Amino acid sequence: MPRSLLWATDVDVLPLDRVVVRREGYFAIRSPSNPAHFWGNLLLFDAPPLAGDGPRWERLFDVEFGSEPLVAHRAFGWDRIDGAQGLAREEFVDRGFDLDDIVGLVAQPGGIRPSPGENRDVTVRPLEPAGSVDQELWEQVVELQVAARGDRFDEAPYRAFSRRRLDDLRALFRLGRGAWYVALDAGGREGEALASCGVVVTDGRARFQAVDTAAAYRRRGICSRLIAEAVRRSAAQHGAEQFVIAADPSYHALRLYESLGFERMERVCGVWRRPRDRGHSQVQPPGD
Repeated sequence: MPRSLLWATDVDVLPLDRVVVRREGYFAIRSPSNPAHFWGNLLLFDAPPLAGDGPRWERLFDVEFGSEPLVAHRAFGWDRIDGAQGLAREEFVDRGFDLDDIVGLVAQPGGIRPSPGENRDVTVRPLEPAGSVDQELWEQVVELQVAARGDRFDEAPYRAFSRRRLDDLRALFRLGRGAWYVALDAGGREGEALASCGVVVTDGRARFQAVDTAAAYRRRGICSRLIAEAVRRSAAQHGAEQFVIAADPSYHALRLYESLGFERMERVCGVWRRPRDRGHSQVQPPGD
């Protein structure tokens, strides 16, 4: 497994059919059931890129994924926790790649501090991963993710990607490896999901997934209540001992996570290029 806790938990949340192979100088990570997932099909190198690594890494990607035509993107990371970028801009960004810079925060269950302003008017509960009992709410979770996707990804393919990723995660949840949580409006529409997040637990290590709040309900203490309750339930019901969450260093969510007791532990980087064919599914960068 990678040394970085962020990259290791990125592997934890991949589909059950994931394959991780150690090569000389890098990991080849693939998700056969979801070939359009950028960060489920990538090469993770031991060190940041040096001069000439752009073309070299792309050739290695072709070797690893050349027999899988549905893997039409390119994605590379490096297993460093200090934010080192090496020559990523010269070797990749200047050649049409996007560069992601992600902060990894960690907390123990006992270190989470409920926010004084957390919203007590919402109900937080896990969704049933099997069957159709909560299917309407699962669909609302998809729409929350689509609304929060940003302008780098087209709506229709992103919606298809979100559904596929949630199906993969529900398979993990059916095995008892965590749950997906929603904050419901207790005072209004009983079945309206105002915010949601997933927590995947692997051998005591818990990774948050896709923390989203509906735009009309932000800054009302709903997200802080959701996260604190997800931590409590994951520790009590799924044996989570350490929680990992990822954030863009320039996004306001980072300050929220720190206010709850998460501490910055890592800073990791990766580069990716979407498929040349815009008809392929487009997926989120490695932040949650």
